[in-house]
Amino acid sequence: MKQSKVLYTSSIVAALGGFLFGFDTVVISGAEQTIQKLWNLSETLHGLAISAALWGTVLGSLIGGWPTDHLGRKKTLISLGLLFFVSAVWSAFAQDVNSFMVARFIGGLGIGISTVASPLYISEIAPAKLRGRLAGMFQFNIVFGILMAFMSNALLKQIGENAWRWMLGVEAIPALIYTLSCFAIPESPRWLIGAQKNMDEGLKVLAKVNATASKAEIIQIAADIEAASQEDTHESGFWTMRHRVPILLAILIAFFNQLSGINAVLYFAPRIFEMTGLAAKAALLQSVGIGITNLIFTFLGLWLIDRLGRRTLLVIGSLGYIASLGLCSWAFYSGNVSIVPACIFAFIAAHAVGQGAVIWVFISEIFPNQHRASGQSLGSFTHWIFAALLTLFFPRMVTAFSPGSVFAFFCGMMCLQLLWVVTMVPETKGVPLEQIEEQLGIH
Repeated sequence: MKQSKVLYTSSIVAALGGFLFGFDTVVISGAEQTIQKLWNLSETLHGLAISAALWGTVLGSLIGGWPTDHLGRKKTLISLGLLFFVSAVWSAFAQDVNSFMVARFIGGLGIGISTVASPLYISEIAPAKLRGRLAGMFQFNIVFGILMAFMSNALLKQIGENAWRWMLGVEAIPALIYTLSCFAIPESPRWLIGAQKNMDEGLKVLAKVNATASKAEIIQIAADIEAASQEDTHESGFWTMRHRVPILLAILIAFFNQLSGINAVLYFAPRIFEMTGLAAKAALLQSVGIGITNLIFTFLGLWLIDRLGRRTLLVIGSLGYIASLGLCSWAFYSGNVSIVPACIFAFIAAHAVGQGAVIWVFISEIFPNQHRASGQSLGSFTHWIFAALLTLFFPRMVTAFSPGSVFAFFCGMMCLQLLWVVTMVPETKGVPLEQIEEQLGIH
């Protein structure tokens, strides 16, 4: 059955926040060495300059729920586009390291807020049967943005001494396109009906994004949203026993996402490959091989998420994690390091099909309408704070412990994840958001 063009175009526009996320995160890789030489930065100051966006991301994810709830989903999406635009232009024209760090921090705020607002908006406009693949486009665009940043840096590398400024500034083009596109999308019907009590506008949007639904079905969806929002107001606090299940699920899925070691592998792939004697090929393996593997298997995950379900993909991903990380650990302990690159690619594939495809979709589904932005912010903040901590401590881990022990630790954490998924994680595939509340015991 043919779905609404408004539904698909709105979902694609919102998901482009993920493209800017991925692009902004990686584009610095082409400029960081030049910046260190240009401003004669010490190792400490260089680290601060490069990590400025990451700390902006932590703050953005923490505060992202407030504008999403109070300004609305649409205005928040527009504002994060402006943050990316300002960051790109400012970074390109920065004349000193302090100005540069402020510019990168602003971009980080955009990344953090995007992980709250973009998947949340898509989950609220999408029909239950399409919600997984549409909200999952956010993750696909992150991976696509990473690839495009590597390609852009490669193309701009030879244009002269100011190539690094062009590398950073070119992001302003997709940021501007994204920002202008956001003006054309409708507001979330669940925010209109639940938060603003604007039933008329909410019904209009529901009709636009549910082209195959009858008028009676649209009215029933709106009535369910209104009933759920009225029930939400009986206990207005977020940190209550009523929300203990979704809060725990959001924290744990974000915790396990990072304790797989995914960011350590992505950020420190050259170091890992160097341990196997592939130092000369490390950069290519990281930027191209890992990037393409990530993109292909993320696409596969999106194709499967509404067919097999979120829980099933997490089980498949967990098994893939355990096998690939376990083999990596064995390879380093036994000296058979020639299999490590293949294991790393298998690890990336397992992540892309499982946690990578599921995390932002799942967090955006499990909270009631009134608290969805706060819940998304909690899950996002948990993800980013553990990403920052893992990035900070991983170099020390591989110095203090053998690589085999480090990979064994990550493998052990993924055994715990598998146990958690099998015993605690509910299946949300094809279930309307308001019914998920009942499924999780939120009354």
